[in-house]
Amino acid sequence: MKLYKKIILGVAACVALSACDDWLDVNTNPNTPISTDAEFHQRLPWMQFYMEHIYHIVASNTSFYCGHFYRNNAREGGAAKWQLDSSTRAANAQQWFFTQVGVNCNDLYNQAMEAGAYHYAGAAKFFRAYGFMMLTDLFGEIPYNDAFGENPSPVYDNGKTIFLGCITDIDEAIELFSRQQEAINNVTPVDLVEGDSWNGGDADKWLKMCYLLKARWLNHLVKKEAGNYKDGKYDAPEILNCLAKAQQSNADNTVIKHTDTNTPSHDVLGWNEPIDYSALYSCIGMNSNIYITKCYYDNLTNFDGKGIEDPRADKFIPWTRSMKGPETPIDIKWSDDGLWRRSMGVDMQTDILSQSGPYALSFDATTQSWYCDSPTRKGDTIYVWTTCGGTGYAGGVDILYRRNKSYDTSALSGVFYARPTSPSLMASYSEACFIKAETLFRQGDKSGAFIAYKEGVKASIDFVNDQIGVWTSEDGKLESCPSFTHIEQADIDNFLNNALGNSSDITLGKILTQKMLAMPYSNENWNDMRRCDYDTNIFMNWDKSYYYRNTPAGFTYCPEDKSPRRWKQASYELTYNTTNLAAIGSQVPGAAELGEGWYNNNLICTLPVWWDSNQE
Repeated sequence: MKLYKKIILGVAACVALSACDDWLDVNTNPNTPISTDAEFHQRLPWMQFYMEHIYHIVASNTSFYCGHFYRNNAREGGAAKWQLDSSTRAANAQQWFFTQVGVNCNDLYNQAMEAGAYHYAGAAKFFRAYGFMMLTDLFGEIPYNDAFGENPSPVYDNGKTIFLGCITDIDEAIELFSRQQEAINNVTPVDLVEGDSWNGGDADKWLKMCYLLKARWLNHLVKKEAGNYKDGKYDAPEILNCLAKAQQSNADNTVIKHTDTNTPSHDVLGWNEPIDYSALYSCIGMNSNIYITKCYYDNLTNFDGKGIEDPRADKFIPWTRSMKGPETPIDIKWSDDGLWRRSMGVDMQTDILSQSGPYALSFDATTQSWYCDSPTRKGDTIYVWTTCGGTGYAGGVDILYRRNKSYDTSALSGVFYARPTSPSLMASYSEACFIKAETLFRQGDKSGAFIAYKEGVKASIDFVNDQIGVWTSEDGKLESCPSFTHIEQADIDNFLNNALGNSSDITLGKILTQKMLAMPYSNENWNDMRRCDYDTNIFMNWDKSYYYRNTPAGFTYCPEDKSPRRWKQASYELTYNTTNLAAIGSQVPGAAELGEGWYNNNLICTLPVWWDSNQE
């Protein structure tokens, strides 16, 4: 639609991941590129780039609702404190999908079908499903059927329509990826490998990814009555059927391998940053004042109270160079050589946030030590930022961050998933295992659930260990930091066999908590919290923060009996499409209680989206 097409022609000018000269060669009129100038195989890598970035940029915000991370700022910090009048990444989600991914889907599909390039057509359906499902997860109702037509003020569709439409699209993507591409008029279509930056042209991996996403989305329907998924019902047999065709090992993962070269090729339609590094580095790793919480720390260091540390703990909890002093708390973990100190977790169940903590650390070059320049917050040196460095964009000597570039003693490790070269998982065997475990558990098959749950944890540990090997093979000096040491098989076996419990004591809480640990920056964490109603009996060591419970001003936007359920619409919709937004209110769960102007009501973020509601 015209509202979303105003700034998309730049995509035609950025259709290749190589030099800018390449796209000039494909334009009929290089001075005025139009959408048809971009061939279908040239659209795909940029759609992939933006879709991955959108998803993880959004996840870098939504993850803070779930109690594992805190940041001293309004947006992510507001999410962690459930101050729902805080800003979100709504504009990024809405604008980047509509103008940089979604607007290309029809052209990609039509061009590919005409050429017999069914795998590219399948990718078009995949991205349409992926993006719109993400948006309905966030906003509930959005323009869907009318989204890319000529109407400058597109009408909204309700959540059920969007959800079922996305399922139809992913089913068509599955059908298209299952077909062989065919020559049309004796012209052989471009092979998928020419445009696929995610799976290297492996259609089987695309199929497995489609089946996983379908299982993921159908699993959102646990609040609906049992029945056929095509009717919007909870369909456990179909979930298990999809998982049988999804990833069967880590080798089937769709994983994006990032580099950090400070390439001159920049994201010209987004933040004007290099296109090669991880989106989570952009949102988490390169930023300061982001901490892990005690909930996250406890789940990693003493899962289920078994006294056995998760072998991923040293990789997921940040470290800093430090020196042990006489007042150092005894429960802080140090490296064997005493040069690295691991962070503690910010206890969100205390008044630390109300008391201006955690306070940012400073580095004293004279003593080469850390300090807090707030007399009342000196103890906050136990909390380490998740900030990391890099050799490309950050211009460092390695992937450690140094608060003072002249001193190695000011180094911070960062965390596994938020470095510039951290792999981005778009579809994983580990997630498939956890969804299977949950589905079987809900059916009463505890034995099968435990096997899948344990395998999901193992898959995550193995994935982490493999990437640690990549980093240390590139820079052996990193092994001096526990964040980069190889995980020993004995530690893996001890954790898997003695910390996870057994089939008789498996719970939904264990499954979902381990799923969240394996996928710390995923929108599925917020989806899981919502569909399980933020149940403290399910999410281990989690509860609403002390700050939220003791700051009545926040109840204006999130009363004590409510919780974060959706995002307020992006400003573009509120400003330019208000009439249609208002009109969909009669179909929005709970909107009638908010009255006219429901979309701007203080309680808008507490309204459930369709799959999270009791609507048919």
